[in-house]
Amino acid sequence: MKYIMQFMIILIISFVGELLYYLVPLPIPASIYGIVILFLLLEFKVIKLEQVKDTASFLIEIMPLMFVPAAVGLMDSYDILSRNLLSYILIIVVSTIAVMAASGLITQLLIRKRGESGE
Repeated sequence: MKYIMQFMIILIISFVGELLYYLVPLPIPASIYGIVILFLLLEFKVIKLEQVKDTASFLIEIMPLMFVPAAVGLMDSYDILSRNLLSYILIIVVSTIAVMAASGLITQLLIRKRGESGE
């Protein structure tokens, strides 16, 4: 029963994110609205971490499984993708390096700031 309640909390928050997506005229995906709402509810202690932790951990563990249909779709579209395969590979490599560099630099900046503030 605990897992069902935790899953229902996550589903309700996701549903509110979907509603915001349709009501707010911004190009922000519904999942981002849901994540922000969940973050704010946790941050302001409206929802306690224990109320969603177990189910959220389970969903994170099975996340790779959720990418299987997308991968199959890519394999199914190989004849279309193969025409510009080099371009796609270049875009993937450059964007991956950019994300890794930005993540690393921001992490280093935050670590330095935390060290300076004495936390």
